Amino acid sequence: MKAYVFPGQGAQFVGMGKDLYESNEVAKEMFEKANEILGFRITDLMFAGTDEDLRQTKVTQPAVFLHSVILAKTLGEDFQPSMVAGHSLGEFSALVAAGALSFEDGLRLVAARARAMQKACELKPSTMAAVIALPDEKVEEICASIPGVVVCANYNCPGQLVISGEEEAIDAACEKLKEAGAKRAMRLKVGGAFHSPCMEPARAELAEAIAATEFHNPAVPVYQNVDAKPHTDAAEIKANLVAQLTAPVRWTQSVQNMIADGADEFIEVGPGKVLQGLVAKINREVATSGRQ
Repeated sequence: MKAYVFPGQGAQFVGMGKDLYESNEVAKEMFEKANEILGFRITDLMFAGTDEDLRQTKVTQPAVFLHSVILAKTLGEDFQPSMVAGHSLGEFSALVAAGALSFEDGLRLVAARARAMQKACELKPSTMAAVIALPDEKVEEICASIPGVVVCANYNCPGQLVISGEEEAIDAACEKLKEAGAKRAMRLKVGGAFHSPCMEPARAELAEAIAATEFHNPAVPVYQNVDAKPHTDAAEIKANLVAQLTAPVRWTQSVQNMIADGADEFIEVGPGKVLQGLVAKINREVATSGRQ
């Protein structure tokens, strides 16, 4: 069974999507439609902007979404998923690819989400940090012991977590995590503390945009970040999308559940190959535990 997975923020690179635009008429039309919807030429920033341009949340999120969704569209009949999932922002790409959202509505929601998150980031200094080679439980325990806001935000694969929160709390947690044996605990170059309580101010704005958008039951199950479970009910999907903003991305658990439900081939659709690497590590862990 084929599982298609869609990357999130961080997968972007200058030049992304340019080959699609130049070689495929359908892709070109979709990119131009996106420029119209967004009110600025995002294609100029994607194809020939700077790394700094692409790092702006209001640009990054629509850019990654567009690359993923348009690439899926150009696959045509070759796009035959049994299930889909997306990492954070990638969940919106997955929903469009699975038919739960139209391309236009998906883009408008992603743009609204990016704007709301950007505003939340500007309210208080916050950030995220990668933690390597510590058990999930140990990272959770240390985060809980730190004053201020610091939580596990991305369960990427066994031994690789991302924590999120207020800058001072993140720095304090990183020190403790290194003392506890983490190979690495270092800040990431991100605009703020995504998937943490710091995003609470963005929730109402996103919830309003999602409530006003028409969703359909997807053609295949969508494994959502908040609970790592397959969903096919439009109302449940909408509620989970709102919750996702302040809840952790349970990517490890999502992939484990997809494997348990029969996925034997994972295909990444979008910029980069980050998810392929994570899936390979999770797969190895599943195989190892199965032999024990």
